[in-house]
Amino acid sequence: MKRVLFTVLFTFIGFSSLFAQDWQTDFTTAKEIAKKEKKPIVLVFQGSDWCGPCIKLDREVWSTEEFKKYSKDHFVMLKADFPKRSKNALSKEQQDHNNALAEKYNNNGYFPFVVVLNSKGEVKGSTGYKKMGPEQFEKLLSSYN
Repeated sequence: MKRVLFTVLFTFIGFSSLFAQDWQTDFTTAKEIAKKEKKPIVLVFQGSDWCGPCIKLDREVWSTEEFKKYSKDHFVMLKADFPKRSKNALSKEQQDHNNALAEKYNNNGYFPFVVVLNSKGEVKGSTGYKKMGPEQFEKLLSSYN
């Protein structure tokens, strides 16, 4: 019985990690990966604990298995989060990093704001929240490439 439980558990963990979203939080690392893998960077500015449209975008697109699978092969996902609740506070270093990204790519302070960049950090396109499913969002982001 224990052997069956372990087998089921490890199978589930294996499948979960197969479709896990690999969010980067460091711009330099994201650019290195993008250059190596020849993929665009999708930079997402969000307020994960206060921004209603950000939460909807996460639920309707980023967290779907369809988008996770697609993005793994087509994008380098980079998150710049700006939580407000103290329990979700980022390290000072990460907050400074996100502030620098916002200063360069989101100086109007829009949330959510999605910027598609090439491996050099050049803007190819941008969008905000749109009421569309993962497939349509994939097509939109890919059109900026």
